Amino acid sequence: MKTQEIFWSVNIKFLRLRQKLSQEALAEKLGISRVKLNAHESGRTANPTIDDLINFSEFFRMSIDSILKMDLTKLSGQKIKDLEVGSELFMKGDQIRVLAITVDKEEQENIEYVPVHAKAGYRSGYADPEFLATLPRFNLPTVPKNGTFRMFPTVGDSMLPVPEGSDIITRYIQDWTTIKPETPCIVILRGDQDFVFKQVTINNDGTVLLQSFNKQYFAYTVPISDVIEFWEYYSFHSKQLPEPQSDMQQLMRMLQDMQNEIKEIKGRGVYK
Repeated sequence: MKTQEIFWSVNIKFLRLRQKLSQEALAEKLGISRVKLNAHESGRTANPTIDDLINFSEFFRMSIDSILKMDLTKLSGQKIKDLEVGSELFMKGDQIRVLAITVDKEEQENIEYVPVHAKAGYRSGYADPEFLATLPRFNLPTVPKNGTFRMFPTVGDSMLPVPEGSDIITRYIQDWTTIKPETPCIVILRGDQDFVFKQVTINNDGTVLLQSFNKQYFAYTVPISDVIEFWEYYSFHSKQLPEPQSDMQQLMRMLQDMQNEIKEIKGRGVYK
């Protein structure tokens, strides 16, 4: 039986140079040492670990199978683009994103809580059952059984009226193609970037638009390769009571309710 040729080292270097990144820059983005990256590119890492396979695959937006088995240096620029940003395999998460979970005594999934001090460890341990087992975990009867849920703390006031310091319960998104524009999500980013709670819109150019509810904060974009996970907002928990509405806010709410009622009446064909 013919041995399958492996192009891992050649492809890693090719993809790095294609993005015009130095070894130092790529190593920093991947959260590994330059020595380790050099070992991958020089072929001294004969058997990359599962974590390394996932890490490189997600960053370069390309399937593990393609990086291992295809000589990317021989492909046309268009074919490389087809394998990169927006590829169905990457966006859907097939055979790329691995999520560890914990379960209770009844084999029901727990909701893990990721405290602020565990954020750095989470980036490297989100697929590690042993790391997940160190996190606080709980169950809520009101949370649906169909889905994987996790709780993240928020910092800052960029998502007001959600109070600063709230804990956000979220549902894991495996298939990124299902994310609708301006979907509130906890976004797990690579490197030293913080977890962010933003309205997410995935653009056709391979970037992610991140917007705040609080309009005092400017929207910005990040490469989709900087994203490790998306967690869609489900609910939030806060110790703060919501502030009473001002007279102007109450008036605006009444006008909005009136507009909605008029639209509903027109939809029933009462108005012509």
